[in-house]
Amino acid sequence: MPLNFDLAHLRLFLAVAEEQNLTKGARRVFLSTSAASARIRELERQVRTQLFYRRLRGVELTGAGVRLVRHARLVLRQIDHLADELEIDGPDGSGHLRIFANTTAVTDVLPEVLARFMAERPRLTIDLLEKVTSEILTGVLEGAADLGIVAGPVRRDGLQTLQFSTDRVVLIAAHGHPLAERSEVCLDDVLEAQHIGLHEGSSLLSFVRGLAQERGKPLKVRIQVYSFEAVCRMVSAGVGIALLPESAARRHQPHMGFAVVALNEVWALRERSVVVRDFEALPNAGRALVQALQGAHRVQDSPADDVRGGFGVPRPARPAQAAD
Repeated sequence: MPLNFDLAHLRLFLAVAEEQNLTKGARRVFLSTSAASARIRELERQVRTQLFYRRLRGVELTGAGVRLVRHARLVLRQIDHLADELEIDGPDGSGHLRIFANTTAVTDVLPEVLARFMAERPRLTIDLLEKVTSEILTGVLEGAADLGIVAGPVRRDGLQTLQFSTDRVVLIAAHGHPLAERSEVCLDDVLEAQHIGLHEGSSLLSFVRGLAQERGKPLKVRIQVYSFEAVCRMVSAGVGIALLPESAARRHQPHMGFAVVALNEVWALRERSVVVRDFEALPNAGRALVQALQGAHRVQDSPADDVRGGFGVPRPARPAQAAD
């Protein structure tokens, strides 16, 4: 069955699907509600199936609508990438990237790299959204994001993984806390203490909760906050302990004075990676950003001595592509 709908129909369809509301979706693409409704009906007529269930407070995708979302995102991403490749907007650094990233990347890894990267490209725009790992992988696979940044192994067919850095998860505790005097701890030791956690939805909190669940123990979260700095302040004041990436702990330790303790767990050493559907199919800006991340962390991730000695960040492994 030939499909003759145009790109404007697809953009409207995605806007309505993401907003779950016809009026809000129409507003995003600068249409009246009545005009948007007519276009959606025309799209449904062309694909010969219903795409939305109409509800009192909005709309909900049908099964066919869910499938069309996935394909529409890929089609529109490729159109945007084509425009970038052909420099339709001019060779002046213009373009747009959509990035899904975990908590560490959003707060600790990307700001410095993106600041330099975007300063060199004054017309480039970027959507940066914090997501948990499963959402990052699904978003990249379905075309909702150009690239994702995750920590740990990636087990999802259809994705390429390009490692750019490594980091360790460490325990931080106020001086005087029983765990602060240890040379290293294991997860069972940590799960006995009161935790300072990040906000709901953060990838690190989800990761640690999953580990606790595997051990059949609850994660005793005393309070949740919205940044690594806030976590460190709570720990320094003796409110509880926390598990953090070593890079974040090192940054805040000098002016907050807590102890950093090694975790004797295999999962504590985690690779940071960029995940993409196809590196060669990324727009120019996307490929350049991956290279910028790899270049920045080849310099930053050199061996260093921890405050307890010998607990440094290892050299990054060579970037690798894998679907595993």
